Amino acid sequence: MDRTDATLDVPVDAVTIGETIHRALRIGSGRPDFEELGALEGDLRGHIALLLPEAREAAARLWHGSIEAHRLTARLDGIERQTAQGLGHGPLSAHVQVHQLARDCQYLLARHTAAARP
Repeated sequence: MDRTDATLDVPVDAVTIGETIHRALRIGSGRPDFEELGALEGDLRGHIALLLPEAREAAARLWHGSIEAHRLTARLDGIERQTAQGLGHGPLSAHVQVHQLARDCQYLLARHTAAARP
């Protein structure tokens, strides 16, 4: 996922991202409609697009031969692939996709929050 000019100066709103993650993880109870899942997926993909470049930069600063660098790069590659999956063709696949994106976003937000601490 390339960092676009639009995301270069956008501040990370951890509260809003956290609320989106919470809504996405809570959606498991009941029968969410496909439109609601689609909206959540779009929000999560946007948050991931904002957070992923920072995580990629952190990975690039690691020693490239290290296990830590390999694990982080593999995780970030997986997150990027997941964002390209789409909702699928039914409510179950849409629910699974939104839940996975929420977990991926949660991981990236935790990394961002930890890196922002003095």
